Amino acid sequence: MQSILRRYRNSLWRFNNKRSLCSLSINGPVNDLDDQVLVEGKPASRTAILNRPAFLNALNTYMGTRLNKLYSNWEDDPDIGFVIMKGSGRAFCAGGDIVTLYHLINEGKLDACKEFFRTLYRFIYLLGTYLKPHVFATPETLIGFHPDAGASFYLSHLPGHLGEYLALTGEKFDGAEMIACGLATHYVHTERLPLIEEQLGKLVTDDPSVIEATLEKYGELCYPERTSVLHRIEMVDRCFSHETVEEIIENLESYRIETNDAWCSSTLRRLKEVSPLSLKVSLRSIREGRFQTLDQCLAREYRMSLQGISKKVSADFCEGVRARMLDKNHAPKWNPPTLEQVSEDMVDQYFSPLSVFEPDLELPTKLREAFN
Repeated sequence: MQSILRRYRNSLWRFNNKRSLCSLSINGPVNDLDDQVLVEGKPASRTAILNRPAFLNALNTYMGTRLNKLYSNWEDDPDIGFVIMKGSGRAFCAGGDIVTLYHLINEGKLDACKEFFRTLYRFIYLLGTYLKPHVFATPETLIGFHPDAGASFYLSHLPGHLGEYLALTGEKFDGAEMIACGLATHYVHTERLPLIEEQLGKLVTDDPSVIEATLEKYGELCYPERTSVLHRIEMVDRCFSHETVEEIIENLESYRIETNDAWCSSTLRRLKEVSPLSLKVSLRSIREGRFQTLDQCLAREYRMSLQGISKKVSADFCEGVRARMLDKNHAPKWNPPTLEQVSEDMVDQYFSPLSVFEPDLELPTKLREAFN
């Protein structure tokens, strides 16, 4: 799991009806477990602060549990009009704590791994159906995993076949790109964050139009750079709309030879660096997500995640974390090592139901759908 947000000298705000995504940065120490999620209270709002700056605020099971409890309580409180989430230090959130997950797997603590996914996926579902805030994340195939934490839902609903491109390459969008494709709604430079946070803190309302007006007042116009993939959306659709990963690569190769296009070359290098198995699993996940609801995507991703960490098909996840995050030699030894050696049965295994002794992810769908 890795955040799709990449921090530069700016911050992004997402606001949609009664939902807002706020990525902010503050400074503060981390003393003990209880300090990993801090809370700030204003007259009509609450702020959840992810407070593991040394780990780029990566989420662990404890943080997921605390966030679930806080957000549930805040949603039920009629005196709270809206909620803000921000990160301490230089990052908003790096997604899930995959290094801790790696160690749990190698220590044979699979029950703790399952609890990790259950807790964070339930929080993602709460956010996705929440009346006040909304935040999201996306992973990378570079670590031998798949788009999880609801990413197969959100990425698959991007324009054209942009979701397939992001899922397979693991590329991240900057602020202007996120605004352009609808993943964020407001853009503001870092130096203005204290001002906008101060103004939001003064609001005593749950009126979406009032909150949005405040964000609009301090937001800035931004446009994707000329090198952005969004200026190549026709080429993305042309190449990433094909049925298989092999066909996608074949079309990129053909266009590279035809045009000597640097973007095709860099995209091909990216695809050849990542786990072949994860490429095929991720492509199928995005394609299925296009026709599923958020809860269906999360339930499927939960099964896929448990299959991925079980090492029954491959140990690519642990190998990817070792090579990218621990040893940092960036030379993972994928198994299978080539696309040709990835069978349909291997991919099918990721999408298969769990054993009769392993329940699927349980989400309060009927309850949430009733009041949303």
